[in-house]
Amino acid sequence: MSDTKETTAAVAAFGRDLATLRAEIGKRIVGQAPIVDGVLTCLLAGGHALLEGVPGLGKTMLVRTLSEALDLRFSRVQFTPDLMPADILGTTVIDEDDAGRKAFAFRPGPIFANIVLADEVNRATPKTQSALLEVMQEHSVTVARATHTLEPPFFVLATQNPLEMEGTYPLPEAQLDRFLFKLHVEFPTRDELHAILDRTTGTELPRIQPVLDKARVLAMMRLVRDVPVARHVQDYAIRLVEATHPVSAGRPTAGPTPPLVQKYVRFGASPRGAQSVLVAAKIQALFAGRFAASVDDVRAVAKPALRHRMILNFEGEAEGVRSDRVLDELLAAIPEAAPSGKSARG
Repeated sequence: MSDTKETTAAVAAFGRDLATLRAEIGKRIVGQAPIVDGVLTCLLAGGHALLEGVPGLGKTMLVRTLSEALDLRFSRVQFTPDLMPADILGTTVIDEDDAGRKAFAFRPGPIFANIVLADEVNRATPKTQSALLEVMQEHSVTVARATHTLEPPFFVLATQNPLEMEGTYPLPEAQLDRFLFKLHVEFPTRDELHAILDRTTGTELPRIQPVLDKARVLAMMRLVRDVPVARHVQDYAIRLVEATHPVSAGRPTAGPTPPLVQKYVRFGASPRGAQSVLVAAKIQALFAGRFAASVDDVRAVAKPALRHRMILNFEGEAEGVRSDRVLDELLAAIPEAAPSGKSARG
């Protein structure tokens, strides 16, 4: 966008629509503002979200509420050990017309929607989990040598319970990397619990009305891509992602590696992690009514964008170190400006 007035109007309209959507979701969802904003960030970035939390915290309710507040197609897939890839993607069947002619036809699965809830995604087998790899990255499904493209927007929101281990299959690193954010859903405060009980133990739940349609969501997604990022902000994001990697022999570095990374991390974030950080920082700027991303925006989105992309070594796993602890040290150690005479390597 080149016209300043047009840009200002677009950012203001983005803020108004965002406030309307937040208010509609807030009719049913109590608190959890960071989780709501994280989910909306993934939607507007064209990415996907992984919600982790114990049962009963409203993860599924949040997704259903979002789908009702948006005039988009919604589907839910309950992941179980006996779920097969065709149950998600669809399958090819033999159809017969009125004249008796037979032909192969593709029957789309529940993945062909705008918002897809993958409930308890870690309960499915690795074979079924791998069915999501292509669709989450390329927004297409290949069945019987034919590729079917999904209509935008396409947003997968997966949930998982961090406590149960029996009957679950850890998500592979390749699939984790396809989630823009991993969001930890925390237990509500006492006041929030009072509000939850007031709303859910009465005669009826608040009704949600659709406040944004597909065209408006796509327009907001296009605005996100137009947000400029200064070179020093992009450089900070690169140095942050580089710092998640432990130093190995012969590997060039853009700066010192914090001790926690060197001690507990086996592999750091991928380039897709840097993309996630930068796009999310643009949305963070729009959330604040600005049309330029800053270093503070990068810091604000670093943990949800990178926590699931860092693989801890045996020592880190044994000592119960969390990726968030490592990222906190990184954010405290990495200066806003690159050291004199140095920049992130190309």
